[in-house]
Amino acid sequence: MTSYLVLGIAFAILAGIMNGAFTLPMRYMGRWSWENVWALFMLVSCVIMPIVIAWATVPNVVEVIGQAPHRAVMLACVSGFAWGFGAIMFGQGISAVGISMANTLVLAISASFGSFIPILLLAPERLHQSQGKAIMLGASIGIVGIACCGYAGFLKEKSQKSDTGIARGKMVGHARPFAIGLLLCAGSGLLSAVFNIGYSSAQPLLATAVRMGHSAFAGSNLIWLLMLISGAVPNLCFCAYLLQKNRSWAKYREQGAGHLYILSILMGLLWGGNTFIFGFASPALGKLGPAIGWPLTLITGLITANICGFSTGEWKFTHQEEQRWMAAGLTVLLVAIVTLGWSSTLG
Repeated sequence: MTSYLVLGIAFAILAGIMNGAFTLPMRYMGRWSWENVWALFMLVSCVIMPIVIAWATVPNVVEVIGQAPHRAVMLACVSGFAWGFGAIMFGQGISAVGISMANTLVLAISASFGSFIPILLLAPERLHQSQGKAIMLGASIGIVGIACCGYAGFLKEKSQKSDTGIARGKMVGHARPFAIGLLLCAGSGLLSAVFNIGYSSAQPLLATAVRMGHSAFAGSNLIWLLMLISGAVPNLCFCAYLLQKNRSWAKYREQGAGHLYILSILMGLLWGGNTFIFGFASPALGKLGPAIGWPLTLITGLITANICGFSTGEWKFTHQEEQRWMAAGLTVLLVAIVTLGWSSTLG
């Protein structure tokens, strides 16, 4: 095994850890409203980081984008904008059902339908081939795992009705019925599939960057630039609306809020960083990128998110039945992710 391949695997694992842990700071930011946290997080992860990284790797950003096919640029922007609404749902879902449950549901739905929907829309003829059948199998297994986790969540909500405040601790946002949280996470997971379609459809932009003398990693940064900034638009508009409606602008000026700024920025660096780190890891893995890198990152993210959730007491007041259902769901989801990773080798 070459050192470059080992580095790629290490970066794929690091990306998964960052993706699974980025919402952890929300457990300790209850002094701020949800919109205070999410607005700053979005500015860092979807505006500042993409701009800085894109200009650092592609000095002639405007020229490359101008030379790229207009259709690719438009698809990147439109799909990124649609994904932005999914990001809002995810942020609200974290507040509703907690770190471990929300991350598990969103990552599972994204993995299952993120593989199935693109092939359904972009290459439906493959559904009857080996790859299509493997993807449908993985998606079906994923749905079973999602159902197990969902049932665990309903049992958890039922057992914690009298202890909701204790279980939430200093979590940002407001408690909601689990059914609402489940719908928010489902919507977020499905819109992540749109994100995947947009990235795939915007590949001519990457090809243009390579043709003009830049690396594939640098070219992918231009796609992230367009998609993430477009996705930040609905998020920042929604946050601005809530900041005005709830008069929560003033919380930014409260004394002793310095650590809340640090935690919000840390969230942005973790989530934004995982995107670009995986962008480096995948090419480093070569042909093994889709087969190893993608499922490895998702599995690491799932495990990390659940470790964060369990360690912060989200399942402290639950019974063994809920924990068994959640463990069963996680096991099934890991099988689904491995199956979907294997399917990528058949295309």
